[in-house]
Amino acid sequence: QVQLVESGGGLVQPGGTLRLTCTASGNIFRINTMGWYRQAPGKERELVARITRDGSTNYADSVKGRFTISRDNAKKTGYLQMNSLKPEDTAVYYCNANIVPPHSVRDNLYWGKGTLVTVSS
Repeated sequence: QVQLVESGGGLVQPGGTLRLTCTASGNIFRINTMGWYRQAPGKERELVARITRDGSTNYADSVKGRFTISRDNAKKTGYLQMNSLKPEDTAVYYCNANIVPPHSVRDNLYWGKGTLVTVSS
């Protein structure tokens, strides 16, 4: 089985920083695209940032210039560096990844359970 576990959420003041981590474990041959999504209370889940295996990235307009997504393929880990946080960034942040199991050519999409980020003074 494959598991994604997020960490690094918490309470931070406006203008502050947080670094989220997403670690994959289990039956994994290769991790293709990794992504971070968020869901604020009463809103739909939205894409925050995404990174391909070779490092190509894309970001939601609302976080461009403030957030940076990265990954360490050897550690099966993805990161989301969040700077200049705003109250509107408050949400549960979820990691997902397209993972290829051993002896397969197709990937499957997995989600973590999320980590809460609260930006408030």
